Amino acid sequence: MDSCRIPANASKCSGNTMECFMVLSTQAQKISIGILCGLFGTMCVFENSLVLYLIFSSPGTRKKPSYLFIGSLALADILASIIFVCSFVNFHVFNEAAFSKEVFLLQLGGVNTSFSASLSSLLLTALDRYLSISRPSEYKLLMTRKRAWTALAVLWVTCATIACLPLLGWNCCVLDSACSELFPFVDDNYLSGWICFILVLLGCIVYAYAHVLRRARQHVAYMEKHQAQVGKQNSRMRMDVMLAKTLVMVLAVLMLCWSPVLALMIYSVFARLSERLRKVFAFCSTLCLLNSMVNPVIYALRSKELSSSLRRLLSHFRRQLQAAEGSPEAESTHKSSVIET
Repeated sequence: MDSCRIPANASKCSGNTMECFMVLSTQAQKISIGILCGLFGTMCVFENSLVLYLIFSSPGTRKKPSYLFIGSLALADILASIIFVCSFVNFHVFNEAAFSKEVFLLQLGGVNTSFSASLSSLLLTALDRYLSISRPSEYKLLMTRKRAWTALAVLWVTCATIACLPLLGWNCCVLDSACSELFPFVDDNYLSGWICFILVLLGCIVYAYAHVLRRARQHVAYMEKHQAQVGKQNSRMRMDVMLAKTLVMVLAVLMLCWSPVLALMIYSVFARLSERLRKVFAFCSTLCLLNSMVNPVIYALRSKELSSSLRRLLSHFRRQLQAAEGSPEAESTHKSSVIET
């Protein structure tokens, strides 16, 4: 293991410096983290996989840029859940530190890429909703499938590049600089830059949704005043308003789940964290899985098209189950009729 400068509160550790960051000291804490990660992670993968299936199995949804961005968000949540649960449980619960610096930074880069892509997908979705509401007549010309796929490609490449900078050399071992108190091998300056990048994304999302909500309120007032005249246009605007409110709910859940983690990250840049706060950070990190688990539930409850696709899927499975249950009876009836004949 490469030797590098570690935080002052971890200098008492000897030998493998990875052990300095294993903050869960009791078996009860490890079991709690394992249960939370296992439950949230399993539900995240199942629910977001279901969202991806509902989107791309229906020609009506997979052709819409709005649902392409939602699909990108679901994919980011799936990747984050898998990588986070595997690496987090392996490190904090099983205290596995036999892997190299490069492997750890690769895992951390995967988690950071997924989270950054999740936020960026929300930003693209906010911009898409604003265009749909503010310029409905020009929306199809401005937001084409080609432009949507291009934006998603730029999004993922940018997030992956920024997240993998520590693996490419911006780490405290190569630079011989101060390491973060929260993440092994991560340079404090890089952590500060990554936090700024995330805060800029969050600020842009909040700014975009502020305009979306303002336009949504204007549309609600317009629909109430001209409900008899607008006809089909009224129905489309109502769907846009509903989807805008849904995505604001997603943003609110995102902020609630990630605010504690970001607050502790910011605090660690300017001050030393006690061992208790580092344990709190470990437990707060599991909130990202809760966020990824709640997002698909919001889609199913608020999105009319996805909820309709889900009902059709459940009805299809119900008919298959009924047919499977009825087949033995039908077979026995057929056999008895043949015997009688």
